[in-house]
Amino acid sequence: MGRLPAFLIPIIGLVVIATPELQGAQTVWSGLVIAENVAQPQPIPSQLTRIEGSLKKFFGYNQFQVIGQSQKILKTGQEDWLATSKFFGLHVDARGESEASYLLNLKLYKEKELLLETDAKLSKRSPLVIKGPQIGSGQLLLVLVVQ
Repeated sequence: MGRLPAFLIPIIGLVVIATPELQGAQTVWSGLVIAENVAQPQPIPSQLTRIEGSLKKFFGYNQFQVIGQSQKILKTGQEDWLATSKFFGLHVDARGESEASYLLNLKLYKEKELLLETDAKLSKRSPLVIKGPQIGSGQLLLVLVVQ
């Protein structure tokens, strides 16, 4: 086993360089969710099926409706994106990545008014749910999930 043929060296180099980036890329789903108690709840949206039990247990509501959402593939952990609805906008600014989580800066807007700004860690293994303002008979929830 001597030297590798010259034409194989660039291909092996490309595989080694590309593999960590592809393995590190993860999709984050961000949602603006209205939670409320109603007599005849609608089925839970598919994006929330995995956390339905926790949402009902911790927040006490029987219906969850996604009013705005966004999906972003994180390649570097430094991306930013926006999930919007008719009245609300959630700006997410990823500020770094560790082995277990992403560090995020979150800004919640009602139209152009900043309602909330906070830094949070989004675990790669469990969702981040933040209770927002009351909306009518319900509650706005900010939900982020690494898929």
